Formats: sequence, structure tokens, C-alpha cells
Amino acid sequence: MSRRNNVRGPTSALTEFLKESGITPTTIARRARTRQVEQPAQLEAGPSNAQQNGDQPESGPRGTNGNAEEYASDHLDETDEEQPAQKKRKMTKTAEAKEKAKAKANAKKKKGDDEDFEDSDEDEDAYTALSKMWKDNSKPPVGSFENCARCNKQFTVTKYTMAANPPPGFLCHLCAKASGADPFKKPAAPRKRKAATEKRNVVHFEERRFPSLASLCIKIISHYIDDVEALGDIGSINLDELAKSLARNRSLTPQNAPLFYNVENTNLTLYDVTHLTPPAFNTLAALNPNLTSLRLDFCGRIDDTVMDSWTTSLPHLKRIELLGPFLIRIAAWKKFFETHPNLEGFLITQSPRFDLECTKAMVDNCKNIKELRLNEIGKMDDAILNEIKQYGEQLTYLEIAYPGVPEALSDDVVVDLMSAVGASLKHLNLSNNVNLTDGFLFQGLKPHARQLSTLVLANLPELTDAGVAEFFDTWKAAVQDHPNRALVNLDLSRNHELSDKALISLLKHSKKSLTNLNINGWKTTSQEVLKERSMIGLSRNSWRNAIRSKKSRCGDVNGSVSNALASAASPLLVSRSMWLHKISSAFSLG
Repeated sequence: MSRRNNVRGPTSALTEFLKESGITPTTIARRARTRQVEQPAQLEAGPSNAQQNGDQPESGPRGTNGNAEEYASDHLDETDEEQPAQKKRKMTKTAEAKEKAKAKANAKKKKGDDEDFEDSDEDEDAYTALSKMWKDNSKPPVGSFENCARCNKQFTVTKYTMAANPPPGFLCHLCAKASGADPFKKPAAPRKRKAATEKRNVVHFEERRFPSLASLCIKIISHYIDDVEALGDIGSINLDELAKSLARNRSLTPQNAPLFYNVENTNLTLYDVTHLTPPAFNTLAALNPNLTSLRLDFCGRIDDTVMDSWTTSLPHLKRIELLGPFLIRIAAWKKFFETHPNLEGFLITQSPRFDLECTKAMVDNCKNIKELRLNEIGKMDDAILNEIKQYGEQLTYLEIAYPGVPEALSDDVVVDLMSAVGASLKHLNLSNNVNLTDGFLFQGLKPHARQLSTLVLANLPELTDAGVAEFFDTWKAAVQDHPNRALVNLDLSRNHELSDKALISLLKHSKKSLTNLNINGWKTTSQEVLKERSMIGLSRNSWRNAIRSKKSRCGDVNGSVSNALASAASPLLVSRSMWLHKISSAFSLG
């Protein structure tokens, strides 16, 4: 028995199915020729191929003749014992792998459908066209006639004609609708996916269509920096405004920075020098040799080489203010202090390498320091404060705020420092030193402060409402001969324990001179205290002086409170009411 078609016996279910489905020998021959064209490289010449030009062609379905007339489709079920066995064709490894995969897939599909089919020897036969015909339900051409598989009535085939379920055959339109399907229903349009760029668009950020006038001026001046002298004398005020405009866009570069340089300059302020490199800082010192005051913000690229050049290039420097000098090391700081003994103002913020050794060098060499700022110093501790005490009453400006470790400074050491330098201080900032308590107010500020006009004590969680109230109530009476005058600027923000008593007392103490008040973060301040000016004896003129009142996150502030403050204050009142959820639309400053 031959296995050429994976069929046993004189007849099989496959043969009956092919006859019922109308599959003709021409269709089978066409499929065979197509497969032979796709895989010409897999065939090798053999005894059967040698007979192609002979008188008697090969008569089996696997003949390589390619002629439809010679394909023995009428003898699919007959045995052919007299025909010599064909030589097995050789295939490449890639072709073998593909055929094995196809054979496995066909075996899974055929399993259990027909016992007459065999699962074995699939890799020996590359011809699998017959197995693909099981699902051959090709639709008849539009316009032809068919008999309905359900009602057996003849109908004309259209593009809406549906196949019967279960097959074979097709349904007329009436039977298709009766089965629950709608032949005329349009397929749902595929959902259009948004492009990735559209999804990332943020609605509340909009591109400017036209550049601002300031940016145009800055761009033009930067482009023609070599010819900037043609503008003539710009003036110091205009130069300062231009420096601020450049800082907003971070447009200051080594190319346009010389616009602000002049050999006659004594004061120089640049608000953002992020893009300046060490050579550019050396050029700054060389072109401004007579500077006495220098302020540079965001100067993170200043390193030891720059400080070494400044030791000789800026001999007249008396005041220096730096924001972010991260890279300067201890040796460079010491050398700078040694070469600038006339320094009167030293103000730095965010310098992690500045330590006790640098402080000692400053105190030993710079005897005339009057302004001192050591904010956000990573190595700040009590020992540094003990060195600063040696300046005594010559200090008028002192900021020791936001140390690297908030608990670095103790209450007692700060009180000792105030006893040494407090009498002459006009500006004091001790924010974020979380160990400071009410004892600092009573033992440090009350007996020693005489000329203080600006006091910043933000984020001191140990301060209490009753303690702050008592401090302001008794501050004047504590020193009879020369009490401290009323404050002009007061910042007690982020002290969550402070409330009504503290507010009433501080306003009583400084009601005539207070111009800046920050009580951001006072959670329990009541509406009555904020609205009733009679409780604290404030007149309309006093409120006019409070031109900046930061009431952010004051828990009980609402629209009526803000309107009361606005009606009592001048039109210049700037009310910063962020996070005030009780503020209504009725609040206005008009």
C-alpha cells in the first residue's frame, strides 16, 4: 500500500470530501505547480527527472513534469506497486526545520479528525497542500447563483452573502438574518491611536508664539557683543536691569559677560553665572581690578585656581557674596583670607568644604568683618560659633541658617554668641536651627539685642505661642536704658505652634515700623485676631506700612479676613495667599 497521499484503502473520507466540495484535478495540479516553483532548490535530479524528455512521462502525483494533463488525479486511491520507489529528496537544514515545524502543526490539527490519516512519516513528504484544503470555504463570485444551505432556495451571491454555520454552503439574506447575524452591518472602525507626542502634551504649558521684548534685546546685544560700545554709556542702572534679564534666561556666557566689565568698576553683581568657566572668572578679575564689592550667584564652577588668581587680581576687595561655591577647598579659602585682611563682608551660601579651620583663618586674618553669612554650611557646629564670638560687637549682620545638620547648634552656645555680638546686630537669621527654644529668646535676644531691625527665625519647632507672646510683651521693659527699637522685617514662618497670642504681641511691639511680616504656616490663627484691628491698636496708617503680608497656609484665613486686611491696607498690599483654601472669589484688593 502506498503512502503517497497519507490515505489507506481503495476509498477514503478525503476522497469523498473532495468530490462533494467540487475540487477538481486542475485545482490540485495548480497547487502542486505553485509549490514546485517556490521550492526549486530543494529538488535534485534523479531517475524520475531524467525521464522528463523521454517518450513515457512519469504518471504519479509527485512527478516533476509540471503538466496538468500528466497529473494522475484520477488514480489517487489506486496502488502502484509496479512503480519504482522514488529516491528521497535532500533538503537543506533550514528547509528540514521548516518542514518539521509544519508537520507538527498539521499533526495537531488532524489528530482525532480522521483515523485513516497517519501522524508518522510527515517529514518524508514536503507536499502538504491537501491538508490545507480542509478549511477551503472560498466564497463564490459575486453575481453567481447558489442554493441556500438552509432553505435550499436559489439566490444571487453578493458581497454581503454569509457562509453557513456550520459549513458547508452559504445562506441567503433572509436565512442570515433569521440566524441572528446582520449581513449588512458595517464593521466597526478601528480606534485611532493618539500619537505619542500628543499624549505627552501638557495643557497648561503653552509655547510663546512671539519672543518678549527683553529676550529680543538680550539676543541682539549678545549677538553684537563686540560692537556693544556703539550703544554708548548704558549706565549702571540699566546694566543691573540687563544683568537681571540675562539671569532669568541664564543667558550670561563668557562671550557676553565682558559687557559688565570695566576697569573703573567698584561694585559688580551678576545674578546667574552658571555658564561661566574658571578662565572666565579669571578674566572677570583681570578686567575689574578695582572691585571692592563682588556678588556672584550660582557660581558652582569657581574652583581653587580661580581663588588663587583672585588673591592677586582683586587686592581692594572688601565685600564678597557667593552663592554655591561648592568646589573651593580649605587651602584656597585660607590663602584668600590671608591675602585680603581688609575684608569687611564675607557672605557665602552652600559651601560644604568650609569648616572650623577656614573659620579660624578668617578670624585671625580678617579683623574687620562686619557682615557674616554662613548659610547651608555642611560642617557647621558649636566650635565655629565659638570662633565667631571673637568679632564681638563689630558685627552688624549675621546669618547662621540652615546648617547641614539641623541639630548641630545647641541653645546654650547660641545664647553665648548673642551675649558677645548681639548689642550691635541689625540683621539676624537663625532659621532651621531646630534645637533653639524659648530660652534663646529670653536669655539671648531680650537682654543683648539693642539695634535689631530684621529678625528671621523660620522653622524653629521648639518655639511656643505663649513664649513668643511673652517675649514681645516684655522686650522693651527688659532693658530700661536702651531697649531694642521696633522691628521692620520679621519672619516667623513655618512655626506651627505659634498662634493668636504671638501675633497680637508682636504687632503691639512693632506696629509702627513693621513693613514685612511672614507668618506662613501658622495653622491655628483665628479670624477674629486677623480682622479686629482694635484688639491690637493698629491704625489704618500702620497697616499701610505692611506692604508685604505673607499669609500662606494660615489655617483660618478666608475671604472675609483678606477683605478686612485689604480695606485697612494701602493699594500696595501684596497678599500671598497660596494654599488658603478658604479664600473665596469675593476677596479683592481693589
